[in-house]
Amino acid sequence: MAKSLLSTAKTILPLTSSSPSPSSSPNACIFPHSNNVKKSNSSIMTQCKAISESVRLISPILTKRSLTINFTTILTLSLAGKGFFDANAAILEAEDDLELLEKVKKDKQKRIERQELFSASPTETAYLQELVYKLGKVGQAIQDNKLSVASSVLGPTINADYIKQANRAFSKLSSSPEEKTEVDTFNSALASLITSVSQRDITSTKIAFVSSVVSLEKWTTLAGLIGQLKGL
Repeated sequence: MAKSLLSTAKTILPLTSSSPSPSSSPNACIFPHSNNVKKSNSSIMTQCKAISESVRLISPILTKRSLTINFTTILTLSLAGKGFFDANAAILEAEDDLELLEKVKKDKQKRIERQELFSASPTETAYLQELVYKLGKVGQAIQDNKLSVASSVLGPTINADYIKQANRAFSKLSSSPEEKTEVDTFNSALASLITSVSQRDITSTKIAFVSSVVSLEKWTTLAGLIGQLKGL
C-alpha cells in the first residue's frame, strides 16, 4: 500500500529525464551527474521540497488508515468475545444462586430441627423463660433507679438456682462453638451485673445489664430460637 501511494505521488509530480529523482528517503534528492543537465540550484531545491511535502501529506493518510483498521479489529474482537463473557457470567451467577439456595435450605432445616428440640424440652424452656422474666424485672428496677429491688431479684451470687437451671438449658440447646462462647459471655456479664448492683454502682450496672441482654439475644439467634422466648 505504501509503494502504491508513493507511486501516486510520483505521478502527481511527473519527473522528466532532466529532473532529479527522489531517493527512498523523503527528505533526500539524488542529483544526476551529467554535463548535459543544467539546472539551477533553486529549481532542484523546489522539486525536492515538493516531493518531501507530498510524502509528508501521505503519512497522515497511512496513520489514519492503520488506526481505522486497528480500531475495527478491536471492536470486532470485543463483540465476538461479548457472548463468551456473558456466558461465563451466566454460569457463575447460576452457581452462586445454587449455593445460596442450598444454604437457605440448610438454614431452614437447622431452624426446624432446633425448634423441634426446643418444643421437646419443656423443662429447659421453662428455665430460660424464668431467666428472661427475671431480667425484665431487673431492667425495670434499674430504670427506676431501685438497685435494692434489682439485687433481690438477681440474688447475691452467680450460683443462684435459676442461673444454674438456665445453664443446664443452655448446655442442652447449644450445639455450635459460637453458641457456647455466647453462653460464657452471658454468664460473665451477669456476674458483673450482680456485683455492680450489690455495690450500688448505677453506671456499671446499666452497662452490665445491656451486655447480659445482648448476649442472651445473640445466643437465641445463633440457636435458631428467635421468637420462642417471650420478652426477647
